[in-house]
Amino acid sequence: MGGRTLGKGEELVRALEELAELSEIKGEVRFKVNAYHKAAEIARSRGDELLALDDVKELRKYPGIGEGIAKKILEFKHTGTISKLEELKEEVPVELISLLQVPNLGPKRAKLIYDELGVRTVEELQAAAEAHRLAELHGLGPKAESNILEGIRHMQSTSGRLLLHTAHRIQEGIANSLRERLPGLEISPAGSLRRMKETIGDIDLLVASRDPSAVMEAFCSLEMVEKVLLRGDTKSSVVTLGGLQVDLRVVKPEEYGAALQYFTGSQAHNVHVREIAKKDGKKINEYGVFRVKDDRRLAGATEEEVYAALGMVCPPPEIREDRGEVEAALRGELPELVERKDIRGDLHAHTDASDGVADLLEMRKAAEKLGYRFLAVTDHAAGLKVAGGLPKERLLRQVEEIRKLNERGDSPVVLLAGSELNIDNRGGLDYDDEVLALLDVVVVSVHAGFKQDRETVTRRVITAMRNPHVKIVAHPTGRLIGQRPPYDIDLGAVMEEARRTDTALELNSFPDRLDLGDENLMRARALGVKIALGTDAHRPEHLDFMLFGVATARRGWLSPSDLLNALEPDELLRWLWRGRPGA
Repeated sequence: MGGRTLGKGEELVRALEELAELSEIKGEVRFKVNAYHKAAEIARSRGDELLALDDVKELRKYPGIGEGIAKKILEFKHTGTISKLEELKEEVPVELISLLQVPNLGPKRAKLIYDELGVRTVEELQAAAEAHRLAELHGLGPKAESNILEGIRHMQSTSGRLLLHTAHRIQEGIANSLRERLPGLEISPAGSLRRMKETIGDIDLLVASRDPSAVMEAFCSLEMVEKVLLRGDTKSSVVTLGGLQVDLRVVKPEEYGAALQYFTGSQAHNVHVREIAKKDGKKINEYGVFRVKDDRRLAGATEEEVYAALGMVCPPPEIREDRGEVEAALRGELPELVERKDIRGDLHAHTDASDGVADLLEMRKAAEKLGYRFLAVTDHAAGLKVAGGLPKERLLRQVEEIRKLNERGDSPVVLLAGSELNIDNRGGLDYDDEVLALLDVVVVSVHAGFKQDRETVTRRVITAMRNPHVKIVAHPTGRLIGQRPPYDIDLGAVMEEARRTDTALELNSFPDRLDLGDENLMRARALGVKIALGTDAHRPEHLDFMLFGVATARRGWLSPSDLLNALEPDELLRWLWRGRPGA
């Protein structure tokens, strides 16, 4: 139902990216195209902050933002668009612009395919790729053709879907508004949102009430509702001011558990559960569990009693994907999944020393409010200049500052001195071992060369992991959900190396990453590879993204023992220093 609604900061990012792409198609000088790309990258982490400013001089304080781009940001802030971008849209054929949405294509290739093959739509592009016509073009070849097809399929799989973060925020707003009007209301999301999938196709809400008309009246009259599509006795559908369709269903309290089970899914899980019921002479639907021979109702008020009626322990909603949870529930051997309360700290956060917006004390205070015991400070390293990467001398000053803050003993939060280093094309890192030996936590990640072949990317990451100081690989596939597919990497080989070198893989909790995803987390768990949860926070409120990291960890069947974040600071430090030179 409906597509993803962008925030103002995200809209600025997209506008700057389009400006870069269309400028490249028009043959603008390379430095100008690169400047737009850099500005888009800065806006991605600090867009809301940029849009809060009203002065060119203030904007120019950000490395990578010159006077021209600063003026364009202010123009976007006040008008919602950039005149230069609108001019380029008039000059570049609209069909060519539509092709630019395909990941792995790029402006030059899009123009080449448009000019040489007359391709005008994504459908025509897919047909040309599947017929191997792209591989015949000079400058492309089979590998590029394969990457373009992969980009099309990635785009199709995420098109019209909401990020989990967005959908969760919307449903929380609706639920809280309804509870204000109807105190004590029992309401829950259903479907893929309740299972906390990384993208959500629909927003469905389920309510238990004996007064459905009051619920429908409250729901359809919410301030955020722009249009009522359907208003029935027990089901209504509305369109919000953001253009999203939300469905709400009311059931009787004695049916609520059965309805939750039925409408949470997944389809494969529900089919499997129905088979279990059938073999036992029972049937299960949204109204309850019934004995077939006399239609006697056996359960329905709670999910626990619904599953118990079938001889099963109630599996957590996040793992209901028919990936072994039904069999485990029958045996009573479901894993003890990690919970938010198990998390002692965050292992990936940035400050204003690089591309964050808050200083050490502000980030530490935010961690204190969450009840944390530690926070890893992992500002970008020198090589990532677009993100304000720290030169060696600046990093050493930050390490000293962190040590002094910890020595003061005025906070329950231990700051871990760290860095997020860039993996270069040979697997090398930004700083030498002498500097790395001063850090509590060394995080490495790929920030460039996303289109390199599988062997090259895999070799880069594995080479970096073999440095004994390296303890965490951040966002291991490099994907941005709905924007950029994963780079081509042999995760199996990386996981084997992680096990061998005692290196953790990150579950990056930033909403458009959630990388590693649930299925890869299950693979890592089976191999005994440790997972590090990091929000990749660039401002204090980003630390709250841990909610989505924990949800994804649960989808991957992770227990507290699988996560570094469940350790106390002294235990974590012992692990981080284990096997390092001089430890």
